[in-house]
Amino acid sequence: MADVLFYERPVPLNRTVHKDLRIKGLQNLKFAHNVHSVPVTCAEFPVTARDIPILFAGPDAASAGPMALLGLRQNENLFVDAEGLWAQGVYIPAFVRRYPFVLAEKPVGAEGDDFTVFLDEAYEGFNSAEGERLFKEDGTESDMLKNAVNFLGEFQQHVARTRQFMEDLRKYDLLEPRNIRMERNGNVINLNGLYVVNEEKLRKLDAETTHRFLTDGTLGWIYAHLLSLMNIDRVGQRLAQIEETEAARATKN
Repeated sequence: MADVLFYERPVPLNRTVHKDLRIKGLQNLKFAHNVHSVPVTCAEFPVTARDIPILFAGPDAASAGPMALLGLRQNENLFVDAEGLWAQGVYIPAFVRRYPFVLAEKPVGAEGDDFTVFLDEAYEGFNSAEGERLFKEDGTESDMLKNAVNFLGEFQQHVARTRQFMEDLRKYDLLEPRNIRMERNGNVINLNGLYVVNEEKLRKLDAETTHRFLTDGTLGWIYAHLLSLMNIDRVGQRLAQIEETEAARATKN
């Protein structure tokens, strides 16, 4: 399930079970070290596009969704170093920043709100002695928890808008397959199951649709995605630097 990509033990937040739980701020992002892509919302496209390629991924165009390409090899995020520090000056997707909390949809027919807050019990910053409390002594949410839940709510709104964005791309048949193939030191890297917007089809949209895309932000998001594709080479350069470092260590040993 993509929603809990790096959550090891997600459990529902419970004001009784977690009444004494405290949280220390994220000291590092090691939890994201082994993910080579994460979902992004269309609202994040402009800032993501400065450094990270945005592509659409899925088994087919009908189920593809936008993602930030963070690496070219499985289980490798090229934007997080061994200490868990994110590359300086590079945008950190909201999907990563919401950790260790997450909103998950309730099963169909379940009572209450459509979504419930989960937390990752495996997060090393949770304890009962240090950090900020999740709940006050009277059982109400602390300001920290309120801010975290508000962030989750805003993120979910962007997810809903992104779904509409994807419906438009599919409605007008704007997605086309794109494979990424690189040869490095005799090895071939092939990334399949990727899609990009077809610029020729985009230019052929009727005036009414183009105007709607312009006014509702869709056109801007599309061009942010297209411009971001130039960063694929930059991700390749990051991999080359790591490979050089690995080779140098191997030579010393």
